[in-house]
Amino acid sequence: KLQNGDGGKESGEKKKAAKSRFMFNIADGGFTELHSLWQNEERAATVTKKTNEIWHRRHDYWLLAGIIQHGYARWQDIQNDVKFAILNEPFKGEMNRGNFLEIKNKFLARRFKLLEQALVIEEQLRRAAYLNMSEDPSHPSMALNTRFSEVECLAESHQHLSKESMSGNKPANAVLHKVLKQLEELLSDMKADVTRLPATIARIPPVAVRLQMSERNILSRLASRGPETQTQTQQVRSRPILYLYLLIYI
Repeated sequence: KLQNGDGGKESGEKKKAAKSRFMFNIADGGFTELHSLWQNEERAATVTKKTNEIWHRRHDYWLLAGIIQHGYARWQDIQNDVKFAILNEPFKGEMNRGNFLEIKNKFLARRFKLLEQALVIEEQLRRAAYLNMSEDPSHPSMALNTRFSEVECLAESHQHLSKESMSGNKPANAVLHKVLKQLEELLSDMKADVTRLPATIARIPPVAVRLQMSERNILSRLASRGPETQTQTQQVRSRPILYLYLLIYI
């Protein structure tokens, strides 16, 4: 029901917000720190309302798009391109520093390295799903992964205890000591798991064998393109993984 047009205005604003929502993701399965970074960065950008000034997921998308356009490590060309002006926003506060360009380029290189790792993992996970591969629960790396998750969960859920213990809270201090003992036991188990890993890794067959593809076929797969992209062949030949991925979004 509309009252004095307010309902219509509110509905229009909701539609506009939904339409302008930015969608971009790399399904790395949690094997990199990318999604943790995105979560923290997007929270900071939303709270401060500085969606351009604080680097987050949107900037990563345009960084990858810039690399597709200009090539690997062509940071200056990407920064000078008006289409990718958003990448310059987070660094405006550093412009007066003498090594401004060096700081900027190093950040872009580090960020791209993380994104590339996530993209490679996403491709491997996609390929594994295609071949119906599944994890072996008895594999030592699975036990290590499980214990690491337990350590992370235990530490995060009880991080408030240290402050309470320091402020003189005796019950909190007692719980903290129990948690620390649990962490110590888990870390000891992880240490034992790690010592068994080298022998296990040595027995793992090469990637080409596990994927049931030759190295040439793997490279060919990564470099393959759809029919609508044949005109861009020469431009993207040196950056196949990013091209395959961003083709979906651009």
